[in-house]
Amino acid sequence: MDSQPAQQPLPLPPEPPREPILNLPGALAAYVALLAVIHLRVLLPPDLEYWTIEVFGFIPRRYDTTLLAAPFPGGTGAKIWSFVTYSLLHANLSHIVFNVLWLLPFGSAVARRFGAVRFFLFMAVTAIGGALAHLVTHEHEIAPMIGASASVSGAMAAAIRFAFARGGFLTLRRGDADEAARVPAQPLLRALRDPRVLAFLGIWFGINIIFGIGSIAVGNEGASVAWQAHIGGFFAGLLLFSVFDPVPRRQATPADPD
Repeated sequence: MDSQPAQQPLPLPPEPPREPILNLPGALAAYVALLAVIHLRVLLPPDLEYWTIEVFGFIPRRYDTTLLAAPFPGGTGAKIWSFVTYSLLHANLSHIVFNVLWLLPFGSAVARRFGAVRFFLFMAVTAIGGALAHLVTHEHEIAPMIGASASVSGAMAAAIRFAFARGGFLTLRRGDADEAARVPAQPLLRALRDPRVLAFLGIWFGINIIFGIGSIAVGNEGASVAWQAHIGGFFAGLLLFSVFDPVPRRQATPADPD
């Protein structure tokens, strides 16, 4: 009987493609869904819809102690919660879409790195940073400020702490999104000496100062851009990043102060 050739082993199936770098993590998807659900308030009658802005928007005049107290809706409670709730409101569909588009690349990386609880706390803290900057620069202002741009700016600032590190998601190396989001962060002062970070900062500050993209103040006096809130949120994210970051740092050297 003729011998038969040995059967060759079947080829292994190809490895599944790596996770796309912009595939939304659950925390960010939940945040975007929350913004979308809250935006359904625009379907309310106009008087009630604007009432939600007065109650949950950030109004510097609420905190004015030099003038007679104004009867703003929400009372004392609004003085507390509006430091965060203003960031969940948007003036119109284009406003919310613009903020979400800015948030997707940077917020995805930050959400993967921080996890859901840290991510939501971080977005709240950067919203507070933006509100404080707006309060300092808009004393006596009666027009409510709304928009997630301060928090979006904070997420961008947090992302640049690790985005340009070796293996980070802005180093032009494709790879696993979770892995790219968890590379050790650069020390702050090293990051601020990185030409790529400086170029990013220059472009970002230029856009905000010249065009004032993002947060909107709405009221009887018309709309104006609350760009100071963007900067406040950005600095809050940049400086407080290490408080939230769960990823161990690389061993620091004398040349790498934070």
